[in-house]
Amino acid sequence: MRVVVMLKTAEGGRWVVPQVVELRRRGNEVIVLLPAGPGRLREQLHRAGVPMIDSPFQFRFRPGVSTFVQLHRLRRLLRRLRPDVVQYHHYHAALAVRLCAPGLDLARVFMVPGPLFLESGVIRAAERILCRLDDAVIAGSGHTAELYRKLGRPDRTLFAIPYGVDTRLFRPVDAATRAAARHQLGLPNDTFVVIMVAYVYAPKSLVHRGTGIKGHAILLDAWRRFHRDCPASRLILVGSGWDAAGEEYRQELLGRFEVAGEPSIEWFAGVIDVGRYYAAADVSVSPSLSENHGAALEAGASGVPSIVSDAGGLPETVSAGSGWVVPAGDVAALLAALHTAQAEFRAGDLDRRAARARELVERQFDSGDCAGAVADVVEVAGGLHPVPRRRRRLVGTVPG
Repeated sequence: MRVVVMLKTAEGGRWVVPQVVELRRRGNEVIVLLPAGPGRLREQLHRAGVPMIDSPFQFRFRPGVSTFVQLHRLRRLLRRLRPDVVQYHHYHAALAVRLCAPGLDLARVFMVPGPLFLESGVIRAAERILCRLDDAVIAGSGHTAELYRKLGRPDRTLFAIPYGVDTRLFRPVDAATRAAARHQLGLPNDTFVVIMVAYVYAPKSLVHRGTGIKGHAILLDAWRRFHRDCPASRLILVGSGWDAAGEEYRQELLGRFEVAGEPSIEWFAGVIDVGRYYAAADVSVSPSLSENHGAALEAGASGVPSIVSDAGGLPETVSAGSGWVVPAGDVAALLAALHTAQAEFRAGDLDRRAARARELVERQFDSGDCAGAVADVVEVAGGLHPVPRRRRRLVGTVPG
């Protein structure tokens, strides 16, 4: 079977690599369409020996002849490649394939990496109709699957399968490795270390206007109050701006919260290997306003308990004993959770949560298992199997 996988980025979306590798392992031919230019996703696919083609569509829907020409070229490319299945990630890629593929003999599978676009009433109304053009929808979380169910997507072609995390790459470290990581970062053993790993996205115009969706401002606001009460604490932020607008917003946050003059906060941008930061951390925070599963999976696989907001699929990443769920955008609730986590750190009780966090991720979010489930759906759509061999559904959990 020939599968074309389409993404709107050559940098992000690296969670697709295990899926592509699994499809190829099963003997399928896979070709990935990416925007032209360098990026870490392109590098990983190249190392895996995956064929790539620069997409003729630039993933911008602007009125005019240029958009029509790009869609026409994409249609010609798909007609030439003659795939059995086109699997697309990101909403712009979904729109492009839906618009250019009518009449082509191929199956269309939309894997949804996050619910943000469905939080716009205008897009949600359009998606109620447009999603009928997909042969299957794979939601990246149980939350997103429920949103599509409410839009009328039938259960027989709707799947909830996470992108997952590499539990071999991200795993708990021993005491010596942890001590070395903290020493390198200048962190005393008795310091409570909080980490947030996320790119910085500029505020969106259609949803959550004025606030970056990853919630950096919410955490920084809570941290000022928390550190005042608990001075033996440090906050590590890992992640640059996703694009120029994201970096501009990050610089604005640096100034607004006076990060440069605050010794309790360190912000590392341009980091590729986040492992040593997780090794040094006691608790991870994901305070997003909109999210799939985010960095909570990497943290959990690394044996770091998480405080997550109740946005999107984040509550699915913790169990009653592995972490905490707080209302999105609620600074006071996040502050209270930080105090609770710090008290457990002082009492030596975080180790139990760390073990449960690792167990949960191994059980439900291993990227190898998730990639296998995605490959099942893609092969069913392409006609290799009459029915899915397995269906993975996620259930949100409650805070503990």
